[in-house]
Amino acid sequence: MKIDLSRARDRMVDLHIVRRGIDDPRVVEAMRAVPREAFVDPGFEEFAYEDTALSIGEGQTISQPYIVALMMAQAEIEPGDTVLEIGTGSGYAAAVLSRIAAHVYTIERHATLANEARKRFAKLGYDNLDIRIGDGTKGWPEAGPFDAILVAAGGPGVPQALKEQLDLGGHMVIPIGSAGEQRLLKVTRVNATTFEEHDLGGVRFVPLIGEHARKEEPSQPARSTRRPPARTLPEMVADAVEPLPDIDDPAFGRLFDRFGDRRVVLLGEASHGTSEFYRARAAITRRLIEEHGFTIVAAEADWPDAAAVDRYVRHRAPRRGMKAPFLRFPTWMWRNREVMAFIDWMREHNQDVAGENQAGFYGLDIYNMRESIAAVLDYLDKVDPAAATIARERYGCLTPWQNDPSTYGRAVLTASYHKCEEAVVRQCRELLQRRLHATDSDGEQLFDAAQNARLVASAERYYRMMYYGSAESWNLRDSHMFETLEHLLESQGPASRAVVWAHNSHIGDARHTEMGAARDELNIGQLCRERFAEQAALIGFGTHGGKVAAASDWDGEMETKEIQPSLPGSYERLFHDSRVDRFLLDFSRDDALRRRLNEPKLERFIGVIYRPETERMSHYAHASLPQQFDAFVWFDRTTPVAPLMPEHVSPGVPETFPFGL
Repeated sequence: MKIDLSRARDRMVDLHIVRRGIDDPRVVEAMRAVPREAFVDPGFEEFAYEDTALSIGEGQTISQPYIVALMMAQAEIEPGDTVLEIGTGSGYAAAVLSRIAAHVYTIERHATLANEARKRFAKLGYDNLDIRIGDGTKGWPEAGPFDAILVAAGGPGVPQALKEQLDLGGHMVIPIGSAGEQRLLKVTRVNATTFEEHDLGGVRFVPLIGEHARKEEPSQPARSTRRPPARTLPEMVADAVEPLPDIDDPAFGRLFDRFGDRRVVLLGEASHGTSEFYRARAAITRRLIEEHGFTIVAAEADWPDAAAVDRYVRHRAPRRGMKAPFLRFPTWMWRNREVMAFIDWMREHNQDVAGENQAGFYGLDIYNMRESIAAVLDYLDKVDPAAATIARERYGCLTPWQNDPSTYGRAVLTASYHKCEEAVVRQCRELLQRRLHATDSDGEQLFDAAQNARLVASAERYYRMMYYGSAESWNLRDSHMFETLEHLLESQGPASRAVVWAHNSHIGDARHTEMGAARDELNIGQLCRERFAEQAALIGFGTHGGKVAAASDWDGEMETKEIQPSLPGSYERLFHDSRVDRFLLDFSRDDALRRRLNEPKLERFIGVIYRPETERMSHYAHASLPQQFDAFVWFDRTTPVAPLMPEHVSPGVPETFPFGL
C-alpha cells in the first residue's frame, strides 16, 4: 500500500523552509511538488521529511531539505535557465531544480548512484535532466555556459573550471573549506574576469573529490553546522502544536474545520467531570452543526434520558409520565451547567430549521446501565448489605483501565453474591422491559421494534456479564453503542453526519491501549475506524492538573477533588513540559513527532470515580497516543463542571425544559 506523505511534505516546507526565511516562491513550490520519499532507500520513506541528511549509500547523503532550498534560493534560478549540479547523489536536488529551470545537467562520480537517480527521474516523468558519470570538478563544458551552478560537496576552493563555465550574471553556490569547517559561498560572475563572493554561513558537506579538488575521501554528512542542538521531546511538541484561543472565541471552533468533511467526529474527555472538556466539545460541535451539516449528537448517555433532552432541543412535547432525566448517579455527568448551555443553544438553533435538518441529541447507552446498577444496589441493600458493599466497590472499579484485580476477586468470592445473581439479573431484565415499553414507538424515538426485541432478548446476558465485570460486558456495551450510532446514521440517510461525546476510553482506538492489547477489549473508536476508515476522526482530551468533579465510590456524593500532577513518563507530563497551556495536536501534521510519540507511555483516565491515593494503579494505563487518536486537545489546568439540579434552573425556562422536570 502506497503511503500518502503529501501532508508531511507540506509541513516540512512550511516549518523548515518557509519559517526559516526561504521566500522564493519558485523554490517553495518546487519543494512542495517533488516527493522526497521517492529519493530515499526503501523502508526509509517515513523519515523523508525530517529536516536532516539521510544516508544513500556509497558514503554519500541526501542533503538536509533546508540546505537544498537555501542553495537554490541563493542561486536565483529562473524559468528558462540552464543549471549545472555537481553531486547528483539520490537525484532529489536535481529533481527540484528541474521543476524551476528549463534544463538541468547533473554529474555524479558513483555509477550506482547515477543509475538509480536516472531511474527515479524516468519513473517520475522528469525529462528535462541529463546525468553524467564522471568528475564533477571538471564541469560539463559542452553544455555551458550555465545560469547557475550548485555544488553539493565541499572542496578547498572554487574549481577554476566551474568558474569558467558560469555565464555572465550567473551564480554558483558551493561549500568551501576543510572537512571540519566549511563555509557556503555564493559566487557571482560580474564580467569575464571578475567574480564576487558572499559568505552564506557555516555548513558541512561530503568532500568534493576530483582533479580540481581533494584526492582522498573522508566521509562527512551533508548538513548545516548552524543547526541547533537536537530538540527535546517537549520542545518538539511545542513546535508542532497549534495554540488554542479561548473556548468562547469563534476561532476555537474554526480550528476544527479540518474534520468537517468526516462522517463521524468522536470527541473524548479524560474525565467525566471537567468543565473545559464539555465546553470545548460544545464549541466544536456547534461549528460542525452550523458550518458542516452535522445533525446527530450522540452521547455516552442512556437512551431514555437523552430522549427527554432531544424532545426539548427539537421543540417536541415532553412525554407524559416521564421522570426527570439523569437523576441517577452520577448526576453531574450530564446534569450540569455546561450541558445545559449547549442544549439551550441546540434548541435555539433548531427554532427556524426544518424538522429533517434539525440537530438531535441521542443517547448511545440504551441499556440504561446506571439505572440498572442502581436497581442491583437497591436489591442487595435489602437482602444482603454485605454483598451490596462489595457490589459498590465492584462498580466503582467498572473501568477498562483498572489495574487492580483484587477488586474484581472480592466481588465474586462470597456465596451470597452468587445466591443473589439470578434475582438481580431478573430484576434488571424486567426494568429494561418496562423502560422500553414505556418509550414512544413512533419511529422517531426508537430505531424500530426489532431493535427493542433484540435488546430485551440480550438483556439477561448483558446484565449477567456486567454483574461479574468481565471484558465481555464492556465489549457488549460498546458494540451496542456503536450499533446504535450506526442505526442513527442509517435512519437519517447516506449524507448524515454524527458527533459522538464519550470518554477517551470509548472513543480512542482500543487496539492501541492496554484495553485491546492486554484484555481483548474493543470500543466505539476502534469500531468506527474499522467501519468508516478515514471518514472517522478520533479526538482525545487531556489535562495535567486542576480540579475535577468526581466521587470516591460508586453511588457516592460528588466531590470537588484536586487532580494530582501528572506522573513522570506520562503523555500528560510531556504535554505539561511543553509549556503550552492550551493546544490542538494534529498528529498528521508532524511525522517525526508522531513517530517519537508512538512508543507507548502512561495515559491518565479519570471516570466518575477518582481515587488520587491509588492513582497509578487506578487511573493510568499504557497507550500509544498517536495511534489511539487522530488529534489531541490539551488544557494544562482544568476546573470541575458545575452540577445542576432542578433548584438551580433559572425561572422562566420553558415547561419542556428537561432538567426542570
